[in-house]
Amino acid sequence: MNRARRLAHVLLDLRAAADSLPDAVVLLDESWRVRWFNRAAEALLGLRRPRDRGVLLVDRLQGSELAGWLRSGARAPLRDIPAPGQPDGRLDVSLQPFGWRQRLLLAHDISPLTRLEQIRRDFVANVSHELRTPLTVIHGYLELLDPEDVPALAPVLGEMRAQSKRMGQIVEDLLTLSRLETQEHVVDERVPMAGLLATLRKEAEALSQGRHRITLEATAGLDLLGSPKDLHSALSNLVSNAVRYTPTGGSITIRWQRSPEGATYAVSDTGYGIPANHLARLTERFYRVSSSRSRETGGTGLGLSIVKHVLNLHQARLSVESTPGRGSTFACHFGPERLLAPEN
Repeated sequence: MNRARRLAHVLLDLRAAADSLPDAVVLLDESWRVRWFNRAAEALLGLRRPRDRGVLLVDRLQGSELAGWLRSGARAPLRDIPAPGQPDGRLDVSLQPFGWRQRLLLAHDISPLTRLEQIRRDFVANVSHELRTPLTVIHGYLELLDPEDVPALAPVLGEMRAQSKRMGQIVEDLLTLSRLETQEHVVDERVPMAGLLATLRKEAEALSQGRHRITLEATAGLDLLGSPKDLHSALSNLVSNAVRYTPTGGSITIRWQRSPEGATYAVSDTGYGIPANHLARLTERFYRVSSSRSRETGGTGLGLSIVKHVLNLHQARLSVESTPGRGSTFACHFGPERLLAPEN
């Protein structure tokens, strides 16, 4: 009897502990009916006691994004969705196996993080916009100054022009990144790859100025569906990076070919290469493998972050293979839904 009483007290303590959690917890039976839920589930999911005990959770959440996820089997966690119980709330949701054919639904309130992220985006966009005009004025006055008129200041003027241009590029990249971060989809257009690839090769040759051997291999015979401007921005960034980080005499190969998952655009170089411990962080804002080398080449540290966001908007992904001292390959993988047969 004492043992049964102690077990009952333990169960009550566990329930009280779960009830005090800030995250929503919902226990579902083998038929996905609600067995129990905590107070946070009332606030975040809109469940009510005792009304919703024993009901099918998918029916109670009818019309929400969460209901569609449950209907589809809820295999992968659901990220950043509206909270059914709070109009302005956002949730991360997962479903875990529990006991004998039971499931535990966990919903984490990410509303504070979402608000902070929005404040950060607004701040970056506003500051970048405000910096654009004074930087343009400064750069304009520097262009008016002729180093030949003041030979002693020629090196200083050259450095000031270079840094002014670099700051202007950082501002433009920040504005582009801010736009992409708040963009949920692109207006789809046909992107003729033959013309785009030819343009990318010309840009590479202009940036290289004969210092590298540049090759184009286009065997896919496919066009893309997406935003011409954004795709050009992303794909050209990979080409310019290859030129910047490949020593004189190296080679750069641009490829557009079919792959098992659809088609792949890849840029390979024989440059410095990237150590394995840096690969996972390459698409972070302002992340640099070598700060001194990035300053020398004029990089802003935002290019690969822009590439990642553009690819996400096109349901594509970026992969990187690199060996220090031997070079790198940056590849953009597009699925069949983004591929079109070229127009005759």
